[in-house]
Amino acid sequence: MGIYAIRVPDIGEGIAEVELVTWHVQPGDMVAEDQSIADVMTDKATVEIPSPVSGKVLALGSAVGDTIAVGSELVRLEVEGAGNLKENSAPAPVHQAQSAPVLVAKSEPPAPAPAQPVARAEAAPAPLRSGAVQRSAPAVVRAAGERPLASPAVRQRALDMGLELRYVHGSGPAGRILQGDLEAHAAIGGQAPTQGPAGYAERHGEEAIPVIGLRRKIAQKMQESKRRIPHFSYVEEIDVTELEALRAKLNSLYGTTRGKLTVLPFLARAMVLALREFPQINARYDDEAGVVTRYAGVHLGVATQTEGGLMVPVLRHAESLDLWACAAGIAGVAEGARSGKAARDALSGSTITLTSLGALGGIASTPVINHPEVAIVGVNRMVERPMLRGGQVVGRLLMNLSSSFDHRVVDGMHAAQFIQAMRALLETPALLFVE
Repeated sequence: MGIYAIRVPDIGEGIAEVELVTWHVQPGDMVAEDQSIADVMTDKATVEIPSPVSGKVLALGSAVGDTIAVGSELVRLEVEGAGNLKENSAPAPVHQAQSAPVLVAKSEPPAPAPAQPVARAEAAPAPLRSGAVQRSAPAVVRAAGERPLASPAVRQRALDMGLELRYVHGSGPAGRILQGDLEAHAAIGGQAPTQGPAGYAERHGEEAIPVIGLRRKIAQKMQESKRRIPHFSYVEEIDVTELEALRAKLNSLYGTTRGKLTVLPFLARAMVLALREFPQINARYDDEAGVVTRYAGVHLGVATQTEGGLMVPVLRHAESLDLWACAAGIAGVAEGARSGKAARDALSGSTITLTSLGALGGIASTPVINHPEVAIVGVNRMVERPMLRGGQVVGRLLMNLSSSFDHRVVDGMHAAQFIQAMRALLETPALLFVE
């Protein structure tokens, strides 16, 4: 038997370090060749690290959330035949096999980050990992802040019974709490409901959630944007009655053959046309070099909510796309971000960003600029309200645009004129097709 060290590979593009976001193995697990052992994050891309050999995990070199250099030892395996390390070689991994229960029992696996996988074969069957977790199933009394394994239905049942799950023994796989465990806990005189209805019971739990992976990258990006950019926001109300009538007509005529249109491609087209008059808004500002770069092409960032957090995939050359191509492009880049299949270069290089909360858009918002861009246009909720037109009160569909600009390079007057140009195009949608 030999010892084999798996090191953080060179992922390319000058990357010197990565953040460990997920372990797929624990000490004692058997690993197959090409099985994924960990996920690491570089910038906004998550990459799976596969094992080049088969063997038994002896030790893990880092903890989730650690930043580790390329070339650092990630995992030690016991392998058949000769390995690539001597048995007593140094440096030894940080987390040895005997510490596995501590690593496993701290919490559930962290929330999954959007995966940016490398090509790999199918991983080894799940029982290899679940067995290791079962060996270190949480005790009946768990550490403060630890989140017990339980389904949403079990959590609701525990709430109705007035039970705190941290005190309930779990008999399921990996210590998961089942419905029967709640009954057994109550039957042996477990934690009793407080006085009054269960919904009013005192609750004393705390949960510490480490900010790691994509969530850490988002936090850093937002902090950098707000720290470095003097934002100012501008909100304008737009009458989109005619626009919505046109959209409905186009969908009825071409929806089955060319695809359904949302309001976003119309907004993108209005942005493209308005930016021709205001090129200083379709730009990126390098504040360290003191250089503003204006772009002829509109590389539209599309703010997209994913399971792991907010990402901004890029629709390249939006100025060259008609409504249907733009709609397909927006849907494509958004789906790539949500599924974790977006290439790394698809998540950078935008020159202006469009953001929308859809039905949750509210009345107004103050979106944060995607550094180093100088502007972001936000879409708020569409509502029908009474308006005076020709002395008559009529119902009209209204929607606000809430936009933010970098006041270092965009003057307030130019920002307002840019949004007013978009308003003119959207309120008279025929102008979107006039060159």
